[in-house]
Amino acid sequence: MAAIDTYIAEAERINAGRRRTDAEWVMRARRDAIERFQSLGFPTTRDEEWRFTSVAPITGSRFALAHNGVAGLTADDIAPFRWPGEVAATLVFVNGRYVAAASDIGKLPSGVRIESLGRALAETPRDVEPHLTHVGPSDGRAFTALNTAFLADGAFVHVPPAAVVPAPIHLLFLTVGDEAETMAHPRTLVVMGASSQASIVESYGAIRAQRYFTNAVTEVTAAENATLDHYKVQRESPASYHMAAMYLRTGRDTTVSSHSISLGGSLVRNDILAVLDGEGTTCTLNGLYLTGGSRLVDNHTTIDHARPHCASREVYKGILADHARAVFNGKIVVRPDAQKTDAKQTNKALLLSADAQINTKPQLEIFANDVKCTHGAAVGQMDEEAIFYLRARGIGERDARHVLIRAFAGDVLNHMPLAGLRASVERDLDRRLLEWRA
Repeated sequence: MAAIDTYIAEAERINAGRRRTDAEWVMRARRDAIERFQSLGFPTTRDEEWRFTSVAPITGSRFALAHNGVAGLTADDIAPFRWPGEVAATLVFVNGRYVAAASDIGKLPSGVRIESLGRALAETPRDVEPHLTHVGPSDGRAFTALNTAFLADGAFVHVPPAAVVPAPIHLLFLTVGDEAETMAHPRTLVVMGASSQASIVESYGAIRAQRYFTNAVTEVTAAENATLDHYKVQRESPASYHMAAMYLRTGRDTTVSSHSISLGGSLVRNDILAVLDGEGTTCTLNGLYLTGGSRLVDNHTTIDHARPHCASREVYKGILADHARAVFNGKIVVRPDAQKTDAKQTNKALLLSADAQINTKPQLEIFANDVKCTHGAAVGQMDEEAIFYLRARGIGERDARHVLIRAFAGDVLNHMPLAGLRASVERDLDRRLLEWRA
């Protein structure tokens, strides 16, 4: 209870200084979120959705909002995190705050807006009001409520009808080291107009930072016939805590995909809630996570088929070493009117040690009778016969294991259209394998 009171007091203190500048509906959303967070409290292992994931490391700490963090930050510090190829825009956030000097917004198609959410709230709040906190409400989710209670800055991407953004949009969220235990609550709002197209990459990383708390929320609304490829790459400090939720709502005949890559963090939780609210929607969820030591990665996904003739495909794979733990909970909901649903879910985990562990739970909740829904889960260690086969062809044992692990991850990586991001993740995987060999 003391931890909850600390967060509430901090949120109320920060919001008190914003009363004269922020729109009333924003202040009201924050107040409602504070009340909701106070009512919900932090989840515990007694809650079914958090049965295998304890957030005690977060509740047992006293995180404070991070300072600006820009002082002393150089271009060389940010360079390793920048997108390796052509981009339409790069927005850089340090400790949850937008840094205009480090950002780069090029020539965009007419009507496309890629800017700080803080600026949009200050200058054009009516443009975000219909969507912000409505796609991702605080009801029932303590960390979303906590994020909304501190709502201040983040990214706002608006692609108007028929607009096509030809290159990726890179949203880079960095935590810069601080002596105190700090936290940030970035918010991302993406609004895709009818028949629009875009690719968005969210990256999370750290510079000279160790123990901190990132609590991110992303809201996406896609109108009819829109196409969106969304990527999230999490490379945070091995001692950090990362809680994130992505809310997605689609219109008719939309095509949306989410690619989630988790490579860092001591305690990581990724929630994805996709509501297919238009006929003919196609939704793809892909995920890959690597973890070692005694770290934990938890992926909870829900695909809600609310309309007929929708299709979803989901593939999540994990690679665990040492004493690492993972959780995967994938839920597919088919509502009574969602006839002709076609849904397929696959979850696999590769355990590189006898002490690694995963808890996996596929869920199907089907309330219609003319559907095709399948799910499969597999957990295992390295295939010794495959290793023997490679060694018989002159490949050393370590290299043979490396080849098999790369092939295992390739089922997810090969479905990522952005070649630059795919190559970057492959390099991270290679580095991690070398560390595990040692």
